[in-house]
Amino acid sequence: MRDTYRRVAETKDALVTRDVALLVGRLALAWIFVWNGSRTLFGWFGGPGVHQASVFYGTIAGLHPATFFTVLGGSIEFFGGIAVGLGIFGRLGAAGLAGDMAMAMITVTFGNGMASAAPGGGYELNLALAALALVIALVGTGCFSLDAWARNLRHGPATSEITRRQGN
Repeated sequence: MRDTYRRVAETKDALVTRDVALLVGRLALAWIFVWNGSRTLFGWFGGPGVHQASVFYGTIAGLHPATFFTVLGGSIEFFGGIAVGLGIFGRLGAAGLAGDMAMAMITVTFGNGMASAAPGGGYELNLALAALALVIALVGTGCFSLDAWARNLRHGPATSEITRRQGN
């Protein structure tokens, strides 16, 4: 039993484990936001598109001018999701996504409670997505990202994230 606990406890120290966890979290977060943003902006995946979504933004969310906030929110979700997924300007994209979810909670879902069948639903999903986005904004995108690749091109592999964490 002690040996099992030790192996589980040590996994958090593995260099690759952190980066794999960040990659999985980034890809899941990215897909959710790219999917939602594309529904809002382009009407993909059976979404409403800008004009129909702006009715929701203007009436339920109370944001005016509704079309402006619809395009702004959809753009943050779509392009922020792409940034997080690819890991290019990932911290900035994740911060934008956390802010987008904070705005959704402030304008729509917080008043509905944690779980609700009201238009916009409850804030449980917004809170979870904001928390995951905040983790990525604070921790970074990890080694499996275009940010790390660009850093390695600029500074060389000697200053890569893995090398710095190993203390070399």
